[in-house]
Parts: sequence; structure tokens; C-alpha cells
Amino acid sequence: VDYPYTDFEGLYMAGWKAGLKGLATYRPNAVLGSVLSTGTETPAPTKTATNPQDFELSDVNRRIEIKALPAPVLESLKWPGRPKLSGGNPAWCYMLDSECGSFALFVGHTESEGRAWPFEVWVNGAEQPRGLGAVAKTLSMDMRANDSGWLKLKLDTLAKTRGDDSCSIPFPPDGEPKLMPSLVSATAQLLRWRLDELHALDGGGTTPVLDALFSPKEPKTGTDGTLSWTVDVYNPHTGDDFVLGLKEITLPDGVTRPYSLWLSGEYPRALDGLCKLLSLDMRVMDPAWAGMKLRKLLNYPEPLGDFMAFVPGQSKQTNWPSTVAYVARLIIHRYAMLGILTEEGLPVKEMGILQTPSLPPSPTGVPAKVVMTGSVCKECGNATVIRRDGCDFCTACGAVGACG
Repeated sequence: VDYPYTDFEGLYMAGWKAGLKGLATYRPNAVLGSVLSTGTETPAPTKTATNPQDFELSDVNRRIEIKALPAPVLESLKWPGRPKLSGGNPAWCYMLDSECGSFALFVGHTESEGRAWPFEVWVNGAEQPRGLGAVAKTLSMDMRANDSGWLKLKLDTLAKTRGDDSCSIPFPPDGEPKLMPSLVSATAQLLRWRLDELHALDGGGTTPVLDALFSPKEPKTGTDGTLSWTVDVYNPHTGDDFVLGLKEITLPDGVTRPYSLWLSGEYPRALDGLCKLLSLDMRVMDPAWAGMKLRKLLNYPEPLGDFMAFVPGQSKQTNWPSTVAYVARLIIHRYAMLGILTEEGLPVKEMGILQTPSLPPSPTGVPAKVVMTGSVCKECGNATVIRRDGCDFCTACGAVGACG
């Protein structure tokens, strides 16, 4: 018997709403006849039990969807750790002096293969805008990603950031005054000028991070909108009182991912630049990339900016070094709620796109000795003397003291 599925597909939804654990359907046929037949309908008794949560057939509570994903090469994203330079490194310093404050901008580089390789940017000074150091820290990791296209995208995005600290600064090399929409924009444009001076953005080369984006530009919703996750943030020491929002998207494999970060309320406007940077990081296919960026901000300190707040997902409080650190922890918690990252910011499922850092081998081939904290050593002056085998032993220099 020709009995299309569309004629009875609603039975499954009806069974789910009724709280059934299973449901079997049978098509009528000439051999067995009708397995189930309906007679005169009788009104069903009123049920007082709670039914499962109803399903919105109108699909009004939905997230925007993306139809296609890139296929990046495994381990194509380099772990952007800071290089260990025992002899130090040269840096270019620019004194950003404006009516909104004065602070120094440092761009560090190394010399290799006959050219300069810039790898970090710092801001230093008592009058720097709050949150600008977190922007510089995040940008430094992007400078070490070996992707000039990705770095250009980040700097172009920051250059358009507006704020309440618009100012005019003497722009290098001739000192001609240039109006900046914000100090975040000024920092990005000065960094871009320095990178161009060092020819760090010249040439094509590979763009592994750009190739791993599931959406180079922020997806825009239609009139139906999309779902987002919001949480309140309050720092009584600094007066920060705002709402943190994460817009979410559904990927073709059905996984829900945050793709855009925004703040609303009273907060340092430099954090708008940080939100733009992290929003781009969230659109990298491997969530380990965004997790790595967020973990780097968990220890970001701010003078007189630490405060007590609840640990996300727990009923206890702890001290957070800054508003930025707490925001990073809240975002990690949302990723954990979605089953993408752990509460420590590590991926639940490795995609293999981001290289996992490995510990460098010891140059002598033997394990490095472990230095332990203890009392002060009379030989080397370090507080590394412990009690071992009945004697005082310095774990730093190996000096043996009184025994017994």
C-alpha cells in the first residue's frame, strides 16, 4: 500500500510530547491488514503529569547557520609562544603623547636571515587606557602566527575602532598630526607603520589562520535574528558594570559555536578592540585556537583592579586579577557549557589543526634539576635549601650543609 511517510511523520513528534520512550509505526498491507485500527474517539482523561518541554515548530528560537566549512591542513596553525631569547632583543619605542594620556608603545623584534622579525608589542605607562595591555598581548600572539594576511586583518579591524578617547597624534616618520578615532586605533596604526617599515608584511606567503576561518567576516542575521548568551559582569573596585554577550552560530555538523563577542554598559572602551580581536579568533575552525587565546588572558593583571567574584559554574568565590581575566574565564565557561572546551580552556575533542607545543629537550641530554623553595643558602643566596637524607641541601647550587 502506498502510504507516504509524510502522512504519518507527525506521530513521532506526538509520541515525544507525550513522554514515550519509543514508537513503532506500521504501514497497512494486504497480508496482515491493519495492525492498529481506530474506532470512535473518546476524550482522553486530563493528565496532571508534566510533559517534556514542547518543541517550537515555528523555529523562532534558532541560531543562524553556516552551510560550508573550510578544510585546513592538519597542524597548519603554529603555536604562537614567545621565543626564549637569553641575550634579549632590540625594540622600537614610540612615545604616544595625546590629550587623552601619554604612554610608550614598544615593538620588539629579532634579527634572523638578514632581516627583522617583529614578534611582540607592549604598552607601558601610568596613563595608558585600561584594557589596552590586553589588546597588545593578544596582538603579540597574532604577530607570531606566521600569517601576514591574518595580522593585516587584525590591524585593519582595530584601526576602525571608535572610542571616547579620539585624539590627534604626530604620526611617524615626519610627525604630521593625524586624527585617530581612539587610542586603540592609534596603537594599531602605529604598529602597522612599524611593521611596514620592517617589511614584515611584504610578500604573499601562506595564510594558515585565514584559511582556517569558517567566516572571514562576521555573519549577519536576518530579521529573525539569532540566539546569544549573556552574563552580567561587575567589578566594584573599578566600577565596571556591563553585560557580556556571545552571539552563536550553528555549523553544518550541528555544533553550536560562539562567533562574536560584545559588551554593553560601563567598561573601558579599549575592551571594544579586544572584543573585535577575540571575535575573529572565535571564527577559527579549531576551537583550541580561541581556547589558547583566552587562557593567555586568565592571568592578565591590572593595578588595583582585582576583585572577588563567583567562579563560573560553581557556588564559591575567588579573587580575579582583573576584569579582563574574569571575562576570559566566563567565555571559557560558555564554551564548556556547549561541550567544546573544558573548564580549563582545553579542547574536548582535538581537531589537530593547531600544533600542540612540546617541551624542548635538555641541551645536555639529561633532565634539568628541579629547584625547590626552602631556606636561604649561604653559598648562592637563593631560598632553595631543603632537608634531604638528614642534611641541608641546596637544590640550586648543590651545596651540602649541616647534617644530623
